[in-house]
Amino acid sequence: MSQMGRVIVYGGRGALGAKCVSHFKANNYWVGSIDLGENTEADLNIIVNKDQPLTQQETTILDSVKTALDGSKLDGIFCVAGGWAGGNAAKDLVKNSELMWNQSVCSSLISASIAAHHLKEGGVLQLTGAKAALEGTPGMIGYGVAKSAVHHLTKSLAMKDGGLPNNSTVLAILPITLDTPMNRKWMANADFTTWTPLEYVAELFLKWASGKDKPTSGSLLQLVTKKSQTDVIPA
Repeated sequence: MSQMGRVIVYGGRGALGAKCVSHFKANNYWVGSIDLGENTEADLNIIVNKDQPLTQQETTILDSVKTALDGSKLDGIFCVAGGWAGGNAAKDLVKNSELMWNQSVCSSLISASIAAHHLKEGGVLQLTGAKAALEGTPGMIGYGVAKSAVHHLTKSLAMKDGGLPNNSTVLAILPITLDTPMNRKWMANADFTTWTPLEYVAELFLKWASGKDKPTSGSLLQLVTKKSQTDVIPA
């Protein structure tokens, strides 16, 4: 069977990222993973050195992608790197804000840079925001600041002169709670029927990479799950 296309998953070793790598591989895509550790299922692994300055991380990653692609272009770049931390002005504000910025915003910026250089015309760039960050987040200010920055980046990249290839689509998913093993561990008594399955998200990305059902570029897409049924609702 001929290869369907090429994608990169930024955060390819996390719960959602690993599910996306598996799903794309099962559908005959070449898949690159960018993360702090290796995903053995991926065709390419780029290991991020988080102790390097961001500009140096960008240079290293872009060089590795360019070498691996050898003139080919990507159908999609899916940035699912991130994390969560609480805190307000009285507790861990700066520490947790820096952590959230590094995990969510820095990964998104580098993903955008990869897209500018290596995404094909008409390709898709996906970033990860959060539904909570559409409003104030007093119990998790750093998280809200970082995610709202991702929302802003998404809208800016979609505009004329945003720097992405012609006819490309940039989207942000805005989950509420993803159904991951860690979330089940820490919130064991929650209503799992309101959590978004990782398989649903991976299938959504596969459709977008193949050019199907892509929303308008710049869309912020809330993933709202009720009674185990997920709807994609533009913010």
